[in-house]
Amino acid sequence: MKRYAVIGAGPSGLSAARALQLRGIDVEGYEASSGVGGLWDIDNPRSTMYESAHLISSRTTTEFAEFPMDSDVDYPGHRALKAYFDSFADAFGLRDLFRFDTRVTRLEHGADGGWMLHAEGLEPRRYDGVILANGTLAEPHIPSFPGEFTGEIMHTSAYKRAGQLTGKRVLIIGAGNSGCDIAVDGVHHAASVDMSVRRGYYFVPRYIFGRPSDTLNQGRPLPARLKQFIDTRVLKAFTGDPVRFGFPKPDYRIYESHPIVNTLVLNHLGQGDLRVRADVDRFDGPTVHFRDGSSGEYDLILLATGYRLDYPFVDREHLHWEQASPKLFLNVFPASFNGLYVIGMIEASGIGWQGRFEQARMLAAYLAADEERAAAFRARVGGQPWPDTTGGYRYLGLDRMSYYVNKDAYRSVVRAAIRSLEA
Repeated sequence: MKRYAVIGAGPSGLSAARALQLRGIDVEGYEASSGVGGLWDIDNPRSTMYESAHLISSRTTTEFAEFPMDSDVDYPGHRALKAYFDSFADAFGLRDLFRFDTRVTRLEHGADGGWMLHAEGLEPRRYDGVILANGTLAEPHIPSFPGEFTGEIMHTSAYKRAGQLTGKRVLIIGAGNSGCDIAVDGVHHAASVDMSVRRGYYFVPRYIFGRPSDTLNQGRPLPARLKQFIDTRVLKAFTGDPVRFGFPKPDYRIYESHPIVNTLVLNHLGQGDLRVRADVDRFDGPTVHFRDGSSGEYDLILLATGYRLDYPFVDREHLHWEQASPKLFLNVFPASFNGLYVIGMIEASGIGWQGRFEQARMLAAYLAADEERAAAFRARVGGQPWPDTTGGYRYLGLDRMSYYVNKDAYRSVVRAAIRSLEA
């Protein structure tokens, strides 16, 4: 029987282990931390979680379909989610499949087509394939700026609790979901909070008409341009125009970049608790100069500048990297079919953990398929144009958008691939 390894015991790694388990495929997992949950385990040394973090997609659109959360909370916090992953792992015996406190250091491709896995404290072990599920939000993207700042600079990955901001003049560079969460934390603890932004954003309320906003329009998806037209006007009716609060006007349509699910930040801007500043031009001691000619003095700069993909234990050539991300068929399969697979290298509004589990189901269906179906699948990947998973949206050409998909288009193609492998 062939044997496969899974690296990571967060939502993606648990998805992979469960999908292979259901197919009766021999699988062993490796997790550098002491338990399951990945970044949702705030006690995991590699976690980028912070105390005020909650889901930005609602519970019912995020949970695993076969294992609903035992909760009626619409947007659970990270501790509830860690408990959920513990329960999920225990319900299906997944914990027994993993070696915890075991960091993978190297993957080497063998002459026989298999992979030698090197991990701290263990002898090398051979696997017929390895599934990379170590997440997308662990390696901070830290940009450089001209000049020198003499205060404290910290990436949001090192932010854990609001007490870190107490009494400080804080500048947050970037206004993604984490940056906006931390800005809201800061207004209750910091001496002042400014946000430096270089592009506009769309702000989505958590509730519309009294329901979680992402549970609306869950039927047949609207064409991209029609949905953008309707939702832009709905957002203006519910949240107003963010330009009023100092944000630049977006130079793209809604859903062409990930929206901000946080309207509290707009409330605090309207109350004068926060201030939006222009993009940073340079540092000069405690002073930050902005590109509109203004400046300000700060004690702490928080870089809400996102993350970059990182699979440090395997050479990039094996994952067919192109600039910011690997080029993989449906974000899972290298076209060379070299025995490496990736689960979780996907971002999409509303894709949820079920979307990642469907990725894993597709992979498991391929690994379990007879040779005729598997060969036909490989031939399609190597000989036909890859399907369009944008859903008609023109995503911004940013590094963090290089593996972005439309959830409806993507899941439709994945489900069709599963059917073809099972037929």
